Amino acid sequence: MTATAPRSGPSPIRRPLAAVAPLAALISLLFGLVLAGASPASAHAALTGSDPQDGAVVATAPAEVTLTFSEQIAMGDDSIRVLDPSGKRADSGAPRDMTGGGAVRYGVQLHSGLPDGTYTVAWQAVSADSHPVAGAFTFSVGAPSETTVALPSAEAGGGLVGALYGIARYAAYAGFVLLAGGSAFVLACWQRGAGARPLQRLVVRGWITLTAATLVMLLLRSPYTGSGKLSDAFDLDGLQAVLDTKPGAALVSRLLLLGASALFIAVLFGAYAKREDEKEKQDLTFGLAIGGAVIATGIAGTWALAEHASTGIQPGIAMPVDVLHLLAVAGWLGGLAALLVALYRTPDITAGAVRRFSRLAFGSVLVLAATGLYQSWRQVGSWSALTGTRYGQLLLLKVALVAVLVGVAWISRRWTARLTEPAGAGAVDAGPTDAEAVAEPVVSVSSADAKPSLPAAGPGASGSSDAPATQTASPARDTADEEPPPGEEVDPERAAQLARQRAALTATKEKRARDADPERAGLRRSVLVETAVAVVLLAVTTILTSTEPGRTEEEAARGAAPAAATPVTGGQSSLSLPFDTGGRNGKGTVRLDISPGGTGSNNVHLWVDGPGNQPLDVPEVKLAFTLESKDIGPLPVVPDRLTAGHWTASNVQIPIAGDWKVAVTVRTSDIDQTTIDKNVKIG
Repeated sequence: MTATAPRSGPSPIRRPLAAVAPLAALISLLFGLVLAGASPASAHAALTGSDPQDGAVVATAPAEVTLTFSEQIAMGDDSIRVLDPSGKRADSGAPRDMTGGGAVRYGVQLHSGLPDGTYTVAWQAVSADSHPVAGAFTFSVGAPSETTVALPSAEAGGGLVGALYGIARYAAYAGFVLLAGGSAFVLACWQRGAGARPLQRLVVRGWITLTAATLVMLLLRSPYTGSGKLSDAFDLDGLQAVLDTKPGAALVSRLLLLGASALFIAVLFGAYAKREDEKEKQDLTFGLAIGGAVIATGIAGTWALAEHASTGIQPGIAMPVDVLHLLAVAGWLGGLAALLVALYRTPDITAGAVRRFSRLAFGSVLVLAATGLYQSWRQVGSWSALTGTRYGQLLLLKVALVAVLVGVAWISRRWTARLTEPAGAGAVDAGPTDAEAVAEPVVSVSSADAKPSLPAAGPGASGSSDAPATQTASPARDTADEEPPPGEEVDPERAAQLARQRAALTATKEKRARDADPERAGLRRSVLVETAVAVVLLAVTTILTSTEPGRTEEEAARGAAPAAATPVTGGQSSLSLPFDTGGRNGKGTVRLDISPGGTGSNNVHLWVDGPGNQPLDVPEVKLAFTLESKDIGPLPVVPDRLTAGHWTASNVQIPIAGDWKVAVTVRTSDIDQTTIDKNVKIG
């Protein structure tokens, strides 16, 4: 359900369609513009280079092996291993952090006197967005040889531990949705629901699920990012190491906030549910709403702090947006679950409460649309990544599920428009009276002239074979509500029998009230379908949070295409490189002059031209020279700005002649940049 229903009108579904259609068109347009104009940037950590490179053959054994990554990572003492052809360790210990100049680089020293042959480099690290990453490659000294080392094929974070960790992640999201969304439904839509036992159970189970899942994730964090062995879940040293990391701190913070949320739940379903004075209840509603919002925002922030939103471009914007996205999901899907429980288990929910949730859901959908567009731009970046990568395909599936959910919600809104307040709804809340208990015995009437009957209330009711199964109700002392004469001792067994009968009467009365309203029955069915779709949607969302964003793959594919070589044999050399950063004023051409264009010292002049060959003043330009055939580089060059569109660098050293790749990075705004390259033969 996504919008407030009109209270009258012959066609309750046409108005929602007319109102939502322009919004859907606007969202589709913005989605297309964002993807068409976005430039990719790194999110998951990826290996962008190594020395020696994968498959390289070097004349002599290097003193060390270095790995370069796209973003910050966390490494342990055994994160980089170099194995010789026989499988023995060729490195000397823990990796060194060699990060500097904007490049994230780690290296490990090698033993001296290594023999010729093929060496295997295996590495494993934890990305800044909390996901484990791993890989392996080979290089050869002197000449390639046979090796007994097999490249690892298992995916980082996989196996049994990975599966359990993934289940815990899903359970954590589901628990948060039920906890936050169910509480919001009670406070914002149906305050009388605080006293409804089914809603209480729903919210409490959400709290228990989120707490248990968080504890499981905390215990599994060490084997999930390390050994992959389930037995290491209770390793105290590994747990201590996890607590020192950003994801570990986020999980501990979540547990502390869950302690505060337990107090919130106790007040909501305790003092608040029993409060009768309207003024006091209004004040308490305001206090609970503020406190609950703070706690829910804090819990949502534990995801934003440790996952995708905390790394990549614009983390200062992405983390608050991610928090809003999670809160909107909880408000919509958690409220939907609470509404379903209320419709099936509490017959006295009012049409006003349903309509208030409809307005809450509509606001949540608007927030989801806005934050989802931003997240899509940030994680995908292009149409090709949207359709050609697993992340993009999962995102398309998520969008399709949201569309189905909104479509079913339109049907729910039609039923909402037809709802009327049930007669005597308030009386049902208090339970049946003694007179009602006599008037409505627990009975199944099989024919028009059949007489109602009660279960026997005497000793035979416990299961005696010679007692009749039922007997006609009479003024005798076997009615469900009869009180014993004054002074007579009450038989405990009889009292329990009467209590069970009253409970059965109450359940029958509630079920009769629920089933008597066809509008509510139709609403229950449509909300049930919404909830089923929401469960699948939540599963897809969970998978998305642990999937490599598609733009990294796009970036690697562009960098893999070799450019045609331009011969430079001395004298001034000019290169012309068109570029498009994807943003506003992001198209232009880079003209590059290298003088004298030989080995040794060179001067570089670089001009950036916009449309019409006019100078384009950009915030930043960077250069890098790489001789891939000799495993030299990239050699970074940071030119100085002379005037608008004109940059220069002096004393650029080209050590040897060869086919050099010149890469130029142009940034046209805070978030729009691109790297273009071309091969030139120097010397």
